[in-house]
Amino acid sequence: MPALDLSTHPGHLARRLQQAHTLLWHTVVSEDVTSPQFAVLNALAGADGLDQRTVGERVGLDRSTVAEVVRRLVDRGLVDKVRDTKDGRRSVLRTTEEGRRVHRRLSGRTARMNQIFLAPLDADEQSTFLELLQRVADAAEDLRTP
Repeated sequence: MPALDLSTHPGHLARRLQQAHTLLWHTVVSEDVTSPQFAVLNALAGADGLDQRTVGERVGLDRSTVAEVVRRLVDRGLVDKVRDTKDGRRSVLRTTEEGRRVHRRLSGRTARMNQIFLAPLDADEQSTFLELLQRVADAAEDLRTP
């Protein structure tokens, strides 16, 4: 059987894109804060007081992953997890002053990283590429939770 042409396999291409993203993230954005950690900080920017489940849904992280990301952010002093005053059964998340400072600092860096990442495409292609990625990502979410 001859070798497959993996350039036609979306999973293979997605893995290669993820590798490039990880490399750019570490070199341009941060070696200390991961992309999922930044996504959680970003979800909380201007929306403090969300519960962990809602944050996970907003950034596309499953329950166990968002729990681990939040734990690390709490351990680093970037997020506080406190009991909801209206419903003692649930906890809400709030960014700390340090978390807000880190978010502001990394926001500009993520914009620069995106410029580098998308540089091979012209403006129209970038829009189309992001729209198509969003559609595929949304469909993938539907596969995870039928």
